[in-house]
Amino acid sequence: MTTCPCGSGKALDACCGPLLAGALAPTAEALMRSRYSAYALGNIAYVAATHAPEAMEGFDQAASEEMARKVKWKGLTIEATEGGGEGDETGTVTFSARFSMGGQDQMHREISRFRKEDGRWLYVDGDTNPPVEQRRVEKIGRNDPCPCGSGKKYKKCCGA
Repeated sequence: MTTCPCGSGKALDACCGPLLAGALAPTAEALMRSRYSAYALGNIAYVAATHAPEAMEGFDQAASEEMARKVKWKGLTIEATEGGGEGDETGTVTFSARFSMGGQDQMHREISRFRKEDGRWLYVDGDTNPPVEQRRVEKIGRNDPCPCGSGKKYKKCCGA
């Protein structure tokens, strides 16, 4: 059993394999995962075939094939999805892909947009390496109410 490169934990034949062989992706996320698997397996023809017509203008298949030979893909993380379900016409998938190239570990992060045409999901475009929202942490003062909800001051409860 070959595990699918997309990180689902499923066998390739039960996950992205059928899509790479020509089956239609049921969701935008499934297409995203199969495109990652195609890159990992060097199947750049599949990547090209899943581009919307307007996305093909900036796609260099030969350069992508060359890159695929130089890159060792290490993992895919789906961070968020919006729309892109079986009943939707559009969707976005935010993901990060870890890889190694020239002995250097790197990460590609993208918010990808997808559109369904004639029942088939296609990659439209994406924002590469978008800024990550900073986490805000509120400082709790010693005399503030304890956030655990006990009704006591923080210094007499969880801050003791």
